[in-house]
Amino acid sequence: MGAVAIDCTLGQAGHARQILERITPDGRLLGIDRDPSAVGAGRESLAAFGSAAVVVHGAFSELGNIAKQNGFDPADLILFDFGLSSTQVDDPERGFSFRAEGPLDMRMDPTTGLTAAEVVNEYEPAELERILRQYGEERWARRIVEFIVARRPLRTTRDLAQAVEAAIPRRAWPRDIHVATRTFQAIRIAVNDELGEIETGLSAALSTLKPGGRMATISFQSLEDRLVKSFFNVESKDCICPPQQPVCTCGHRATLRIITRHPTRPTEQEVAANPRARSARLRVAEKI
Repeated sequence: MGAVAIDCTLGQAGHARQILERITPDGRLLGIDRDPSAVGAGRESLAAFGSAAVVVHGAFSELGNIAKQNGFDPADLILFDFGLSSTQVDDPERGFSFRAEGPLDMRMDPTTGLTAAEVVNEYEPAELERILRQYGEERWARRIVEFIVARRPLRTTRDLAQAVEAAIPRRAWPRDIHVATRTFQAIRIAVNDELGEIETGLSAALSTLKPGGRMATISFQSLEDRLVKSFFNVESKDCICPPQQPVCTCGHRATLRIITRHPTRPTEQEVAANPRARSARLRVAEKI
């Protein structure tokens, strides 16, 4: 019997293809993506693998049910590649980027849910400030929100970027990223509940893996990586009681063994070939 693999963030199926080339002819792969266009592109890209590749539309928080329904439970390998795909970023109509004008959308699944326009134009200022601080780690959050509220309704990505540019004094603009990067990241995370998806997805992956199976995560920003690191640390310990507690009462038992004590970063050659990979961090853990 070949390996059973699940790619929870199929995207353009680059990772899925690499995995399938290594596990076929006997192995099988399940690809999941929230974006219907990625599902269509993934099916086309993996068509040569026939029935060894199954592609499904869904969020990775639904991993447990999707894996059972499609016969991929238990699995030997589960991969998460968080963040956006290049095709999502590069399409102005998706509204993810400040580099080209497009609608304030930012939904990974454009068929359902909240849009960025609703968040920007309808949320109370205090909630919008919390989003920018918590999800964007933006120290100018309050001033940015003041400028957003004063300019409502904002209709396009350029409207939002210009509000941020006006809010932050030029001398305080970051040197290494666009001044609106943190704001766009924060709103995108809120629109797609990305951190909640990660927490639920990691738990579902742990339940779906067979003993000895491995999960791998690729994060592109610190909030994602912290969630993964914390999850791996907790699940690799027998006791998670407070350190000052003299006797264990939690009953927790380790379910994971951490393979990468420190995240693996891309090499200079990998970054040269794909500049968007420069912030990637890979973590791997094995189910006990």
